[in-house]
Amino acid sequence: MQNIQPATAYPGSPALSAESSRSAVSWGAVIAGAVIAAAMSTMLITGGTGLGFLSVSPWRDEGTSGSAIAVGTIIWLLVTQVIAYGVAGYVTGRLRTKWTDVAGDEVYFRDTAHGFLVWALSAVIGLVLLASTVASIVSGTAKAGATLAGAGAGAATAVASDTAQAGSGGHALDYFTDALLRPDDPLVSVAQGDVRPEVSRILARSAVNGQLSDADQSYLVKLIAQHAGLDETAAQQRLTQIQEQAKQAAQQAEQKTRETADTARKAAAAFSLWAFASLLIGAFVASFTATIGGRARDR
Repeated sequence: MQNIQPATAYPGSPALSAESSRSAVSWGAVIAGAVIAAAMSTMLITGGTGLGFLSVSPWRDEGTSGSAIAVGTIIWLLVTQVIAYGVAGYVTGRLRTKWTDVAGDEVYFRDTAHGFLVWALSAVIGLVLLASTVASIVSGTAKAGATLAGAGAGAATAVASDTAQAGSGGHALDYFTDALLRPDDPLVSVAQGDVRPEVSRILARSAVNGQLSDADQSYLVKLIAQHAGLDETAAQQRLTQIQEQAKQAAQQAEQKTRETADTARKAAAAFSLWAFASLLIGAFVASFTATIGGRARDR
């Protein structure tokens, strides 16, 4: 029967050593560093928010401009990452267990890993807190949206009703209705009652459908001619002119809405990229300062 010899190191290779039963990760130091990072980030962000409120003004053309606030926010975010994770990484390096019989490059790797773990754990904690905050905001927004939807339905009903109050703030098409029904001669006597709500409803429907129906157009021409003291040809010209103005106003409003949405999209994309860069900087700073704290611990 062949004898089995115990394993021996090859000539020139490092001597085999027994595996340690303890983990190389000092979780107590990592958790402490993550808590420090989260606390300092909250403190610095709160302070930055206060400075931001001090720099803005509710009055037009006063206070700091929007671009300056955006740049300041990005700079403050980067500074927050450097300070918070710099302190957290250094404290973690000083608090971790001192490793004996470990090569210098292995100690350096472990310190770097401890700093990275501090950053990762604090990032996870931040995401959990952010998720709960977002969930709360979404819940509140849903309730507010339901309230606004009810209010909008009530407003639409009020506009569609013949008995809508004159002091309710007016409809978006009131200006065009006034222009349609404005007499050339202010002394023209108008015997009929107020036809503006009816005209507003017709114009609103035409805005939704994109054009006036033949029946609505014929009715409006006769109504404008009777109300404004014009012949039907002049009433038709006025209706066409006002329709073009309303169409142009709608197109301009849509263009402004698209420009606003595109500006918001670009701003959100830029902020996301800078936030990504700040997270990378935080991970690097935490890893680097952990090695500095680890060296100070070993000395």
